[in-house]
Amino acid sequence: MTKNVGGVDRTLRIVVGLALIAAAATGTIGLWGYIGVVPLLTGLMGWCPPYALLGFNTCSMKK
Repeated sequence: MTKNVGGVDRTLRIVVGLALIAAAATGTIGLWGYIGVVPLLTGLMGWCPPYALLGFNTCSMKK
């Protein structure tokens, strides 16, 4: 798996994922908020399956 999620994208995914999980854990938005696990994991791993399928890459390329 080649990384395809870059810096800003990863940060946003982690923040949004944690926010959704926290909101679900406190009962603010209901159980559907645990879907925040998906952006959290893709942000932590640096790889997103839909990006791979569609050919997207937000990582900066080292030369």
